[in-house]
Amino acid sequence: MSISVASVSKSFGAHLALNKVSLSIDDGTFFVVLGPSGCGKSTLLRVIAGLEPVDAGEITLGGVPVAGNGFHVPPEDRSVGVVFQSYALWPHMSVAANVAFPLETAGKSRSDVSARVAECLETVDLTPYRNRKPAELSGGQRQRVALARCLAQGADTVLMDEPLANLDPHLRGAMEEELARFHKASGATTLFITHDQREAMALADQVAVMWDGEILQVDEPDRIYRRPSSRRVAGFIGRSTLVPVTVEDVSGEQATIRFGRISVDVDCPIGTASGPATLLLRPEHLVLETDRSGFAGTVQRTIYRGGAWDVFVTVDGLDDPLMMTLHRKAETGESLRLSILRGWVLPD
Repeated sequence: MSISVASVSKSFGAHLALNKVSLSIDDGTFFVVLGPSGCGKSTLLRVIAGLEPVDAGEITLGGVPVAGNGFHVPPEDRSVGVVFQSYALWPHMSVAANVAFPLETAGKSRSDVSARVAECLETVDLTPYRNRKPAELSGGQRQRVALARCLAQGADTVLMDEPLANLDPHLRGAMEEELARFHKASGATTLFITHDQREAMALADQVAVMWDGEILQVDEPDRIYRRPSSRRVAGFIGRSTLVPVTVEDVSGEQATIRFGRISVDVDCPIGTASGPATLLLRPEHLVLETDRSGFAGTVQRTIYRGGAWDVFVTVDGLDDPLMMTLHRKAETGESLRLSILRGWVLPD
């Protein structure tokens, strides 16, 4: 079921949580809303689910209006399933009973409930655990119970509010695979809320970067990483150095830029003008040279990341050091020869 959010605003007292937010999510998409705490992403999920009314704008699910223009369709009539951080499982019920609960409250027959529960537990690989209580399960297994319950209630849309936030780091990778498999098996449109960039990049078909109640950019994960639309997105997504440069020449999506004595060809948006600009450099954009080509830099400091080092290099003519990744240890004060493989001129 597709989701359309058109100029939706929502305030809590004097705080504007959503400021004319617009999104269009195609049927069957795994869509991630990524942003820092307090940016409004959970509020966005709640107004889509029907847990909060909107102040302005309109929301449609599958082309059917559910909020806006003075009306509000209640959550139970939106065919939407929600998975919260806490999973919201009944502790006194077995796994099977938790999954069956929405079916029983909907008045389904005992045979229909039994068949549907068995199907949903099979989808999330929990059939052997059907008689266990939530307290007897791992965090990842409890999450799968919550997902199975969404499937059981026939939700065309699944909304997930930071469902991996309470899991240990070593479990998150496994659960990302589980979520991807669940999405493929169910075919449901999935809206996933997170502040974790790694989760967003691993799971999403499309990512929306949210900040202070507004959507800054919507795109595929690799394009948001490679071609952010603003300094704010560039600074929030991944690790980078933002370098003040001068654009000397532009040809389509290629620009020749200069900073200090360094001149290099990089990527740029169509319509980029000559003059002052900001260059985005990711750590992988900088490489070592083995001869005297490239330009000189001096190691300011290093951070070991397990198998690789983040190396901060000072360069004549730049106030801030450039960051690169090396797979060998570099010593503070060491002289390096560097080249820039690519970069991205940020839009004005």
